[in-house]
Amino acid sequence: MSRRRKKKHHDEHMDESWLIPYADLLTLLLALFIVLFAMSSVDAVKFQQLSKAFNDVFAGGTGVFEFQSPMPEGQMESPDERKEDVEKNDEEKADMAKDQMELLAIQQKVNSYIEDKKLTDKLDTKLTDEGLLLTIRDNVLFESGRAEVRTTDINIANEIADLLVMEPPRNIIISGHTDNVPIRTARYESNWELSVMRAVEFMKIILKNEQLDPRWFSAKGFGEFQPVATNDTAEGKARNRRVEILILPRTSNNPGQ
Repeated sequence: MSRRRKKKHHDEHMDESWLIPYADLLTLLLALFIVLFAMSSVDAVKFQQLSKAFNDVFAGGTGVFEFQSPMPEGQMESPDERKEDVEKNDEEKADMAKDQMELLAIQQKVNSYIEDKKLTDKLDTKLTDEGLLLTIRDNVLFESGRAEVRTTDINIANEIADLLVMEPPRNIIISGHTDNVPIRTARYESNWELSVMRAVEFMKIILKNEQLDPRWFSAKGFGEFQPVATNDTAEGKARNRRVEILILPRTSNNPGQ
């Protein structure tokens, strides 16, 4: 009677030793699928990193998910997504190259005007990372200490306005600059105020051209704080007293700001 009860007791207690190899098999399958996925979407270096991680797992018994992912964040993307990113970057580079060519063409047109009018000692152009920069010496437009454009120079301002007519238009920033000689008059208490008003007064002449949209223009004044030459010489001070017209790349275009 006791033997039957003992045998029945053993039948009810199931052997769970099969769980260990079963868990190992699941781990191996998981590792296999991860490796297959990695082989399809990462380069050789990243694959080697991933392979080393799994070797360490099975050699040392460390859990797979305790390892940092060998793929940088943001790299888990499909080949189609990568192709789209590459195409987008190529399009952006092509647009930038086209924009630079357009700015170069504008510069050549302005330079032709400068040479025809024999204004090489008064006007200058430069293609920079910010855009096309046209520099106008203050002795072209203004009397000393004044912001109103001289009557004799309004024609030059009007011709410059014609050069700024573009289709499609671009954002244009007009900025005033002075030397470091202090100024304090009834109208302007500082060089900063003088530089601002010179930019504004020149912009007002420019915008009398009906082909120019005011939404694309803005004015700034920097006073003596952005010199392009030393203020220790008369020549340097003359270079620092200037108005600049910056024609921005199309990537910066945002009318109304």
